[in-house]
Amino acid sequence: MSYLQALLIAIVEGLTEFLPISSTGHMMITTALLGMEVTPFVKLFTIAIQLGAILSVVVLYFKRFFKSVNFYLKLVVAFIPCAIAGVLLGDWIDAQLENVFGVAVALFVGGIILLFVDKWFKDQTINNEEDISYVKALKIGLFQCLALFPGVSRSASTIIGGMTQKLTRQAAAEFSFFLAVPTMFAATAKKLLDFYKEGIVINSEEIKILIFGNVVAFIVAVLAIKFFIGVLNKYGFKYFGVYRIIVGGVLIILFLMGIKIAVV
Repeated sequence: MSYLQALLIAIVEGLTEFLPISSTGHMMITTALLGMEVTPFVKLFTIAIQLGAILSVVVLYFKRFFKSVNFYLKLVVAFIPCAIAGVLLGDWIDAQLENVFGVAVALFVGGIILLFVDKWFKDQTINNEEDISYVKALKIGLFQCLALFPGVSRSASTIIGGMTQKLTRQAAAEFSFFLAVPTMFAATAKKLLDFYKEGIVINSEEIKILIFGNVVAFIVAVLAIKFFIGVLNKYGFKYFGVYRIIVGGVLIILFLMGIKIAVV
């Protein structure tokens, strides 16, 4: 992997991780468009740079992470369903990571759903995580399980899950950010452990590329979160829905024409 490839993938990760447009799907498409061979290190890189994105949430919402023990307990409750599903469906999830057409369909269908989310949820009453009960946190966590299929978007599924529990758009988005911390940390830790068990050694140059990617992902994610909250409060989800429909639609048309963007 070159530094230019690392830069492009990290920018995509930082831009898309917290937006409801699927970071995993976009990174799959990016590596395919770059013609990259998906080596063990490339797979590790696309997961490990999530640590940089995680750090952006902690930095931006630093004070919120030290308000109460209940805050962490709610995150744990919300994280449990996805953790269990991830262990049980691990092999199936890995297989779907090479299904670009499936990602295209997920992007397209998810885009249609986002067009109507603002109309479906109008009378929201919960403005911050302190008013989220443990039961509501668990239900949001169940919605997060939908994102185990690449292209669905962890952000989109958890935000919509939050809005079904009467959270406002911003409150749902912020809880989605917070929930990303344990979820993405666990995913990264598991990938690093798998990497270690396989006996694959990372050389010094690859370590530098990982550090570089995390720094880029952090900077871009900070900007993306601020951008997302501003757009969400002003316009809602419709523009993200339109974007997903366009991207997913183009990929589906290419597939039907026999032009396949394959993960190599």
